[in-house]
Amino acid sequence: MTRIFSGIKPTGHLTLGNYLGALRRWVEVDQHQADALFSVVDLHALTMEHDPARVRRLSRQAATLMLAAGLDPQRCTLFVQSHVDEHARLSYLLECTATDGELRRMIQYKEKGGQARAAGESVRVSLLTYPVLMAADILAYGTDEVPVGEDQTQHVELTRDLAVRFNQRYGQTFTVPKATYPPVAARVMDLQDPASKMGKSHESGAGIVYLLDDADVVRKKIMRAVTDSGRDVEYDREGRPGIANLLEMLAACAGGNPNELAGVYESYGALKKDTAEAVVELLRPVRERHAVLAADPGYVDEVLREGAERARGMARPRVDAAYRAIGLLPA
Repeated sequence: MTRIFSGIKPTGHLTLGNYLGALRRWVEVDQHQADALFSVVDLHALTMEHDPARVRRLSRQAATLMLAAGLDPQRCTLFVQSHVDEHARLSYLLECTATDGELRRMIQYKEKGGQARAAGESVRVSLLTYPVLMAADILAYGTDEVPVGEDQTQHVELTRDLAVRFNQRYGQTFTVPKATYPPVAARVMDLQDPASKMGKSHESGAGIVYLLDDADVVRKKIMRAVTDSGRDVEYDREGRPGIANLLEMLAACAGGNPNELAGVYESYGALKKDTAEAVVELLRPVRERHAVLAADPGYVDEVLREGAERARGMARPRVDAAYRAIGLLPA
């Protein structure tokens, strides 16, 4: 079977964007059609200033929500990144393969580094090198495909480059993976700023639908969504991004085509109301299942322990082979 790897970074509460852009496809497609590994990539949460207790809390919450969304530990491998030492072991070998120049060209490093400097903060070395850790996450498992959003394409290309370079220098060791993209709602936008992606850690949260928001909160956020000038409901991503975002959300949650749905509505209010109800109904079973799982943390811990053990068994032979290939003396 095709092997896939993907992960969620515990830097904030998971959102509708995470669900529509990644989680739902993992649940409905990937875990059934592939040898799938899904990880809470907690090491990636350490590249910026953080509260240790919050990282632990969000890591557990993310794993619980992944199960609540429908990931089946009998069909896929679910684990926490830091529980498998091979990620960090391989990351250093790939740092010895990557170049300073290609890491400094990473768009997210430029953006986040610039934000940190503007705030008078120092920029951690890990912010520069975390795409190499991401490459290690992928390459450790012989991954064939990496389901990603459009903003992660550059990192998968770096992973491919590092795999090819390592293989050429030290012998065939790694599978060269490719990025795959979900066909619908790969990019859900902020309800208050439809030019920006719906992220986990926006300061206000007013434009973000979190998976654990209760139904009334979801309705209020969507009813207050920013719309565009004019009164006609038209699907135009460039010219009318607010309405386009609502139409895409409705299409992703309830089915349909955004262009066709636009013709159904005569007012923004009616569109918002139907979108809100579609989102509420989509997330209702996730919230209910999360409540059950959160009340049984022992079960979640056991799933993560077993997942880490399986992941370790898959990764260790390949990482050991990479250590030998690059010239390190076997233990």
